[in-house]
Amino acid sequence: MPKPTASGIPEQRSPGPRAPAGLAVGTLVAGCFAVCLAQIGIATPATLNGLFQSDLDPVGSQLTWISDAFLLPVAVLELTFGVLGDLFGRKRLLVAGAGLMAVGEAVAAAASGVHMLWVGQALAGLGAAALFPTSLAMLAAGTRTHDQRARVIAIWAALLSTGGFLAPLLGGITGTYGSWRWAFVVVAVLAALSALASAWLADNSSAPEGRSLDVGGQVTIGVGLFALLYGVIQAPTDGWGSVGVVVAFVVAAVCLVLFVAVERRARSPLLRLDLFANRGFAVASAVAVVGMFSFLGTCYATSIRLGPVQHQSPMRTAVAFLMLNGVTIFLTPLTARLLARVAPRWVLSGGFALMAAGDFLAATLPVGDTALTSLIVPLGLVGVGFSFAVSSITATAVNTVPVHLAGMASATTSLLRDFGFTLGPAVIGAVALGRAGTAFTSALAGSSLPGSVKAAAGEVAAEGGPLAVNSVPPDSPPGHAAALAVQALGHGYAIGFTVCGCAALLSCVLTVLALRGGRPGETVATADEELPPEAATARP
Repeated sequence: MPKPTASGIPEQRSPGPRAPAGLAVGTLVAGCFAVCLAQIGIATPATLNGLFQSDLDPVGSQLTWISDAFLLPVAVLELTFGVLGDLFGRKRLLVAGAGLMAVGEAVAAAASGVHMLWVGQALAGLGAAALFPTSLAMLAAGTRTHDQRARVIAIWAALLSTGGFLAPLLGGITGTYGSWRWAFVVVAVLAALSALASAWLADNSSAPEGRSLDVGGQVTIGVGLFALLYGVIQAPTDGWGSVGVVVAFVVAAVCLVLFVAVERRARSPLLRLDLFANRGFAVASAVAVVGMFSFLGTCYATSIRLGPVQHQSPMRTAVAFLMLNGVTIFLTPLTARLLARVAPRWVLSGGFALMAAGDFLAATLPVGDTALTSLIVPLGLVGVGFSFAVSSITATAVNTVPVHLAGMASATTSLLRDFGFTLGPAVIGAVALGRAGTAFTSALAGSSLPGSVKAAAGEVAAEGGPLAVNSVPPDSPPGHAAALAVQALGHGYAIGFTVCGCAALLSCVLTVLALRGGRPGETVATADEELPPEAATARP
């Protein structure tokens, strides 16, 4: 009779393959390369939004979909890839995921229009959906103590953030001295190298005990999340009451309810819902969504402010993103030490507090201020806060379950983190552009501009919003209203930064009130053992 673990989850035993006896250096290198590549894929479009706007002329939500076409399959399919890795071996998924990313990035580089760019981004997102949970599960499965796992997770998170640091640098260089297409070419080459590195260096691992292909769960969670995100992204363009958006939200609600019902009855569920009975895992899951929404919403608002609004070069945009993502690699020793020695609630809440402070400061910056020095403090605070938060979320969630459930916990944590990432551009874009559109319409109607200019600017705004007005030639009739569009956009994205700050502050408060810190330094369970009570039980 299987005995229950401290988290209340029955232990499952099987003669199936076990995790490696220790974490090999080659596996660490391959896993970190893979997660860095996946994050480069997510972050690459951020510095290129201005070039996409000028070269491809996207309207409405089409610019948002360039980023979300990548993020959507990542959020929808990570649980599925977590199961596949546990069943058939994680090394195969690392190689296949990187290969699929290479194909998708090549398609994006060859795109002749925004729709083909979406296709390439979606293919690359499918590959990244395999890389995120698989790389984390491979590394977690090779650790045996909390100190080891804390160090490995800190390194993994640092390489994830390093990908976010390298991507804007890549976009800035290629966008300034070549073409935005070259950014996708470089990522495709890196993806091919990652596939080779994983095939050559990584040790395989799996955890098939208690795992099987849960078709009902995969279909319901996939359709539900896709419908939810589609509704959020399209609502600002089509209207919150439009038939398509309402149907999307209804489908999402029905499918997510069905997912819970299916998982409660499944003999081998895609996601064991009793994981959420563990307070640490549940709190980490909640703040993963809200906190990562805040971070990528901040990144998206920054990219739009510097690119399509202020028309700054991709290189200057890249410098700003270095402040958001570049500090994590340098903070890795400190982060690992904190994770091993300090209760998670304080590391996590401190990170979110710094993020909130940075967002609130960014919201006060005038839209006419184009100096990068003005962004150092607000974006630096967000970057340092993210470094602490992303490592703490991952460590808290993965450390509260037995090692044989590391694949499921890694996939769940990755899904929730990337679901928050996907919501960031969608929600902040909706809020900011919605408020900017209202402000521009009001300002245009009350301005002293000639009637012909008002009519021309109104027609452009009806098609593409204030961003379109700000992108037309300044000597054209609608171009004379560009100053009004800039002010409206500045107002809209200031609200966007404020929303991100409120989300980070909410995550901070929730962490302090609901999370209890476990004692650092305790032994992590092996694949055949349960976590000791003191490692998994919440403590003040």
